[in-house]
Amino acid sequence: MLKHLFKLIWNKKKQNFVLMLEILVSFLVIFAVFTMVVYYYKNYRKPLNLQYERVWAIHFEIPSRPPNRDSLLLFYENLRNQIKSMPEIEAVSITSSNVPFSMSTMQNNFNYDGKGITLNDYICEGEHARVLGAKMAAGRWFSKEDNASKYRPVVINEELKKRWFGNGDAIGKILNKESDHPYKVVGVVTDMKTKGDYQLVEPELYRRADTADYYWLSNALVRVKPTADVAFESRLYKSLPNFINHGTLEIEHLTDKLVSRNSMTLVPMIILMIVAGFFVVNVALGLFGVLWYNINRRRGEIGLRRAVGATGQSVSRQLVSEALVLATMALIVGCFFAVQFPLMNVFDMPASVYLIAIGLSVIFIYLLVAACSFYPGKQAATIYPAVALHEE
Repeated sequence: MLKHLFKLIWNKKKQNFVLMLEILVSFLVIFAVFTMVVYYYKNYRKPLNLQYERVWAIHFEIPSRPPNRDSLLLFYENLRNQIKSMPEIEAVSITSSNVPFSMSTMQNNFNYDGKGITLNDYICEGEHARVLGAKMAAGRWFSKEDNASKYRPVVINEELKKRWFGNGDAIGKILNKESDHPYKVVGVVTDMKTKGDYQLVEPELYRRADTADYYWLSNALVRVKPTADVAFESRLYKSLPNFINHGTLEIEHLTDKLVSRNSMTLVPMIILMIVAGFFVVNVALGLFGVLWYNINRRRGEIGLRRAVGATGQSVSRQLVSEALVLATMALIVGCFFAVQFPLMNVFDMPASVYLIAIGLSVIFIYLLVAACSFYPGKQAATIYPAVALHEE
């Protein structure tokens, strides 16, 4: 039976080549869609590991800052105390602009024992972990006890610890040892998905803010109590501009920022799915039309087969099988190209993402081809031998 199907396909190779090409391109487009879907889904299943529901991000622009060190530190101390003096505030951390779920990114290169990594660099204060509800996997968060330390304290996430130290201990290790500003690892924090639900966890490092940083830091994260409402937000908004020399002020909720960040992340996938949907519909209509046209052209052949004893079910099964064999030939070529992605580590995604996407794409194409060929095959089964042969 299979040999007979290949013979029929070969006899109409020019017509079937176009059909196979359409199926091949459809497979590649669907493979791209499923790759993104699987990638985002696997990332979404991982926990955020930060408590963002009652965290607000405050961005302030100060027209002029105190010029000398002591005045600058006193200014930020007063700003911090001003915010914490409100009963609805639980914790405050002055931080760099790359707050969780923002579109701002700050990356720097750090090295340990000659192994350099470009990572997400965060500058914050001792209450940062409390503000975000971060959990320590090892060690501790930096605090005032690090004031007398020879090295500037840093906290790294588990992803960075795995890349640098594997299963070894990271606490006490010195980073950038040969530079003028070495750092000492005092803690390892659990991986926090600061780029949103759908983004992969990246290597991250948290540095304690020093005097030089306060000359440009213009953001603060605050954890508020459950009783904080719109009225309190209005009071907070009105109280701070006078304190920061009538500078500009903006308050955002991390819950809103997460929704916005997730939406921006999903935009490329949604666009690709829309394009793929239109393409698949066109291919499905083309496949349906070609099979329908083949039935009308092969009415004499179908009538002759029915006259010599073939059942309607066998005729229908033959047409569906021809379409599935065509799809199989196209999928073999498509899988050859798709397998190159995990082999060459394209886009730096896990190999499992590509393999799952290939499997889902193959199943989708088979279902599409079977659905498009089922009705034409069913119509072919209703052709009566006498009518078909009489028309011939």
